[in-house]
Amino acid sequence: MTFKEALNLMGEDESFRATVYAMNTLLIKKGVYKSSEFEQLVCEHAINFQRGFRGAKSKAETSRAALQASL
Repeated sequence: MTFKEALNLMGEDESFRATVYAMNTLLIKKGVYKSSEFEQLVCEHAINFQRGFRGAKSKAETSRAALQASL
């Protein structure tokens, strides 16, 4: 099967999943990061997702706070 045939076989969502799988597999095999580090980041993302990503401030909020502090 060629790469193009594989992409044609899968829909957009599955092609995206295949891309993520391939990239992560290569990065782990080449020693860029360990599977435990990958798993930790997936869990971190899930926690943020569960919280609705409320913990992060936008750049505008951060800039506004810095401006007010300097006044």
